Amino acid sequence: MAGRIEDYALIGDMQTAALVCRDGTVDWLCLPRFDSHAVFAALLGTDEHGFWRLGPAHPAGSVPPRATRRRYRGDSLILESEWDTPRGTVRVTDFMPPRDGAPQVIRIVEGISGRVPMRSALRMRFSYGRVVPWVHKVDNRTVAVAGPDSVWLDTDAETYGKDLTTYSDFTVAPGDRIAFTISWQPSHRQPPALPDPEGSLEATSDFWREWVEHCTYHGPYREAVVRSLITLKALTYAPTGGIVAAPTTSLPEEIGGVRNWDYRYTWLRDAAITLSSLLRTGYREEARAWREWLLRAVAGDPENLQIMYGIAGERELGEAELDWLPGYEQSGPVRVGNGAAHQLQLDVYGEVTEALHLAHMTGLARNDYASVLQLKLIQYLEKHWDQPDEGIWEVRGPRRHFVHSKVMAWVAVDRTIKLIESGDADGPLERWREMRDDIHRDVCEKGYDKERNTFTQSYGSKELDASLLLIPQMGFLPPDDKRVIGTIEAIQRELSTEDGFVMRYPTSGEEAGVDGLEGDEGAFLACSFWLADDLAMIGRVDEARKLFEKLLALRNDLGLLAEEWDSRLQRQVGNFPQAFSHVPLIDTALRLTASGAYGG
Repeated sequence: MAGRIEDYALIGDMQTAALVCRDGTVDWLCLPRFDSHAVFAALLGTDEHGFWRLGPAHPAGSVPPRATRRRYRGDSLILESEWDTPRGTVRVTDFMPPRDGAPQVIRIVEGISGRVPMRSALRMRFSYGRVVPWVHKVDNRTVAVAGPDSVWLDTDAETYGKDLTTYSDFTVAPGDRIAFTISWQPSHRQPPALPDPEGSLEATSDFWREWVEHCTYHGPYREAVVRSLITLKALTYAPTGGIVAAPTTSLPEEIGGVRNWDYRYTWLRDAAITLSSLLRTGYREEARAWREWLLRAVAGDPENLQIMYGIAGERELGEAELDWLPGYEQSGPVRVGNGAAHQLQLDVYGEVTEALHLAHMTGLARNDYASVLQLKLIQYLEKHWDQPDEGIWEVRGPRRHFVHSKVMAWVAVDRTIKLIESGDADGPLERWREMRDDIHRDVCEKGYDKERNTFTQSYGSKELDASLLLIPQMGFLPPDDKRVIGTIEAIQRELSTEDGFVMRYPTSGEEAGVDGLEGDEGAFLACSFWLADDLAMIGRVDEARKLFEKLLALRNDLGLLAEEWDSRLQRQVGNFPQAFSHVPLIDTALRLTASGAYGG
């Protein structure tokens, strides 16, 4: 059975990623890309669906021992796990070198003290655990082949096959270092080059050290910010600049529930806010690469802007269910692809425009087509901003006039007006100023409940929505506006869990099913960070700091966050690690640091 979501560590090479459990098992790995079929899919099923366990030997049928301690090596994505056993101490170092050829997972076993018996158990299953490969030896290398894929195992340790699994049993003493490497290669090509584990380890360490040196944040929350930045970098697909929302699919928003989605794609919204955080902390190259990805993805068709694309800009992301996988802790169905790709979400226009605006303001070299794209997006909004849509949360019920969508349409127009006013673009300034005023007036008249002194989820509704917390952050209204303060306080009253975290919107009681889905979900971590931001903006800085530090305490021991927090079960839920959680962590840290609202 897979571990708890927070039991996992992330390693990756900026093209795909693996999740490594506390017991030394890789339970999730897609090769060669984030959105490829999984080679190890035990995370969403059982050991029969593929895994790679490497740790101290244990009796057959017993639970593998969990690492006594683990950490990332400094500011890197190199994982070090250590076991203290009755026979001694051993360390396993796991990493994926930034790719220069075949994608690789490298695992180095190092003896620290005593003599520790070890076992590697490698069970490769292609196509999300459905296909058993042909495993054989080629020139002392073990290769698993199935259709277009091949995975090569290289190690100096002796290996043998049993029960459709490749094993290695060995013992390490102090100073011993034994490496295991798997490399993916298209099956019709020549074998990949022999790996150099020690040289790759040094190169990977150098890569992360040099990348982190560009970080401009040096405040009191630097450890949390840097770990979040490294995680966001790991979710970037280096060849194109696309950014995935998470490296996993179908980790449930409710244990045993059906809210299980594939996040291995580039949502314009998530990518835009990720770029905003990277730009604010000194990372312009990632912003430039994403802007180029955006221009290629949208191409000459901004009128048909999708909310998400494949990591290379693919448009067709058809949704399907993998009925042979039971799901994480029996949370089915397991889905691949995402049927929300063609939804209408007007807020995306605002997030994209805001990211382009911030890139322009921080001195990113001008791209004329980016300005043309921005103008075309506003031309589309001129005709469509007053339509209902599916909103930021991708509801699968009827379209509505979501307040957040209208606010972000206002943001798109406002930032484009600023671009024209700066002299870097030409457009119908007066007409668009009038449109900006029209949107603002419409929201304030139709999306605000005077009796309760709060904005609502959609026009005419009584429900609240945590996305309303972005109203002051986007500059739609000033923080001291009574309607803003009233909305913040209403969300605290009506959407907060017992432990003070924030739900996206009601999913139980009278509002059950308002999003067209069965079941419930956890507190959405991004929304809780947004609340901390707002509290700081309205002067309640001590309360903001306490909430922020409470949120930091939810991270796992390696500083990673999933999408949501289940207050009832006291555990992380949803896809992991989640960009949409780490981005607001960075933003809130920057705001609290600027305000001096931190303890010590």
